[in-house]
Amino acid sequence: MSANTILLIAGRELKSYLRSWSGYIIIAAALFLAGLCFQAFALGGPDKKSSEVLSQFLFWTGGLNAAAALFLSMRALAEERQLGTITLLYSSPVRDSEIVLGKYAAGLVFMALLLACTLYMPALIFVHGKVSFGHIAGGYLGMMLMAAAALAIGMFGSSLTRSPILSLVISAAILIALVIVWMLARITERPLSDVFSALAFHGGHFQPFQSGLITLRNVVYYAAVSYVFLFAATRVVEARRWR
Repeated sequence: MSANTILLIAGRELKSYLRSWSGYIIIAAALFLAGLCFQAFALGGPDKKSSEVLSQFLFWTGGLNAAAALFLSMRALAEERQLGTITLLYSSPVRDSEIVLGKYAAGLVFMALLLACTLYMPALIFVHGKVSFGHIAGGYLGMMLMAAAALAIGMFGSSLTRSPILSLVISAAILIALVIVWMLARITERPLSDVFSALAFHGGHFQPFQSGLITLRNVVYYAAVSYVFLFAATRVVEARRWR
């Protein structure tokens, strides 16, 4: 596997995001909704502590960024097949894993840019209240990890079909299933509740990051989700190459 090839594909993909309206629409929509949630839910009432406001901001913005990652990745592989340009990639001297990782790397950079655009909101909390830099840093690390995992799920969905809309539906179904297992964990008994808690995408593993706490268990969870779905996407791309 060549790092140069991955970077080349990533650069090409990132340019396509920045040259088309879709990338800017995703950023604008995500920032607009994050601003609304910040105003409506995070700021809430006058008696809220600054740490509570920041925690609510991280909760809503983290979920919105995970959704934005699905919209971003829905055309990563599906559109290549729809337009027939995937044939050019297949005929070039690149591995399937390099194609998937290159496109994934471009998505990570784009999501990092999107997260950077939201920094003015915790900055407002910091100006008008007392919030630690550690709380902000831990929260943003959690949001980036969650966006990375959602992006990997989106890459897998995009590898299964040539329709970007259908790939979005598949990815959203997987992500929603991983989110609602947190509710199942609260109404079932052990050991099932422990299994559901371990699988919970948002409620189970993102909560510590909302408080600025970085734990190895939660970092490993998002890394594992990213790895599993990127591995699956690579295998699907390999299978389609030889059809």
